[in-house]
Amino acid sequence: MKLLMTGATGKVGSHFLPAFLAHERFADCEVVALCHNRDIGAYDRTTVIKGSLSDRGSVERAMSGVTHVVHMAAVKESPDLVMDVAVKGMFHLLEAFRSSPTARQFILIGGDCSVGHIFHRYDAPVTETSPRRAYAGCYALTKVIEEVMLEQYQIQYGINGCCLRAPWIMEKDDFRYALSFGEEQFGGPPWAELLPADEVAQLSREKVVPLMLDRDGAPLKRNFVHVSDVVNGILAALDNPAAERQLFNLAMDEPVDYGRVAGYLKDTRGYSAVEIPTSFFSNWLDNAKARLRLGWRPLYDVGALVEDAWNYVRARNDPRHVWYPG
Repeated sequence: MKLLMTGATGKVGSHFLPAFLAHERFADCEVVALCHNRDIGAYDRTTVIKGSLSDRGSVERAMSGVTHVVHMAAVKESPDLVMDVAVKGMFHLLEAFRSSPTARQFILIGGDCSVGHIFHRYDAPVTETSPRRAYAGCYALTKVIEEVMLEQYQIQYGINGCCLRAPWIMEKDDFRYALSFGEEQFGGPPWAELLPADEVAQLSREKVVPLMLDRDGAPLKRNFVHVSDVVNGILAALDNPAAERQLFNLAMDEPVDYGRVAGYLKDTRGYSAVEIPTSFFSNWLDNAKARLRLGWRPLYDVGALVEDAWNYVRARNDPRHVWYPG
């Protein structure tokens, strides 16, 4: 096996690469990492090719002799880049893959933004057959386009593709800072969009967490997954006949209930909660298909997510980075 990775320096890629190289099933495999702005460092059995997904020549060089592709690179809310990198880049990868005499499997890491996660109502669990409905913005649009492109290449050219659709991916202390009212808040929604600025400033000085309410006034249920569970999902799908031409949701067994999180943090750490009405919808990204067909099981539940985030001690040489706008 010769594996091409995109997004090797990102949140998932930086965890997946060492896990792949250490896995006994892939002990004889080579890796090619197509990198643009950042470098992965030194790894055995790994070659770095510098170039952009928007450049067809770079993609074709990276695809030489490749048997498997794991496509993780993404462009967030960057309208100036999104078409050239996300859409054209996906097209270049698929064209090079379907023309290659060695190519055997193409894995795309998708996201629940392709089904709108908390922005659209679903009256049943969101499965792999639920309609794609992007929310506003270019990132969600591109994730829908990527899924459809892969699906169509499977139909048009018979390639072996697999899409692994993940919700918001957590690592280290991400979840703690997703619930912070301070300037160090990680991710969204920005609380200043839901509350007056002076109230947000006051809450940042208190031991309090947000308890978002959905459109119906109940505690919001939102889907998350830990990065290690995503890595295990990719490893389970790689070179697995059960993954051929399939779409899988990789999510926690249950969505995170903000009411339960507030209660847990009150009981374990003495936090109070502030209720925040929103226009969001509670949804449940169903992972039954991945558990059935891939034998994959997420190890993280809400308790583990909280404990990991609150117990994590970030080293001085491990600053919090935002690698992309949005």
